[in-house]
Amino acid sequence: MTELIAVVTITLLAVISPGPDFAMVSRNSLLLSRRAGVLTACGIGAGVLIHVSYTLIGVGVLIQQSLWLFNLIKGLGAAYLIYLGVKLLRNAATHDVSPGAPQAALSDLAALKTGFLTNVLNPKTTIFIVSLFMQVVAPHTPLGVQLGYGLFIAAVHVLWFGAVALLFSAPGVNARFLRLRKKGIDRAFGGLLIAFGALLALAGIK
Repeated sequence: MTELIAVVTITLLAVISPGPDFAMVSRNSLLLSRRAGVLTACGIGAGVLIHVSYTLIGVGVLIQQSLWLFNLIKGLGAAYLIYLGVKLLRNAATHDVSPGAPQAALSDLAALKTGFLTNVLNPKTTIFIVSLFMQVVAPHTPLGVQLGYGLFIAAVHVLWFGAVALLFSAPGVNARFLRLRKKGIDRAFGGLLIAFGALLALAGIK
């Protein structure tokens, strides 16, 4: 019972902490649509399942003990976040940003892929899940229970970020944010993603 409480508590605290996942869901919900935001959240949940899968089959131990492999993951994550940030900044500079201007559509697959890649290349999630299963979940915990934990963690990510998508796409909230102008929103989220990526890159160098 103590193990379950620890898993639930740590998961909730980790999920609600701000990061690239939050930035992408918020941005897609504000500027595109509720559907795009929710699908981005679903992609994040799929990314979490990848982290859980490689942890359960033992790759998590290798990542934890191999400095070069972990630094490679951090490098890829940093590069992807900087790429997304630059893309948003370029989008702000080249697209019509008047209040009534239509935004470029994002396909369902593209929204899922954005959420998936943002999460699966996020070393923060790697550290969280590997540490949780290596240090909190006991080695003798049945595999079925561990799988249940993994599904719970993925479900919490989808539910939390789905709620974020619903909040930011609600007409009243959406209208208030869009008063900041769409160009400003893309610039803000683009700058945040570049900052996240730069911090990861600097941590990798150190």
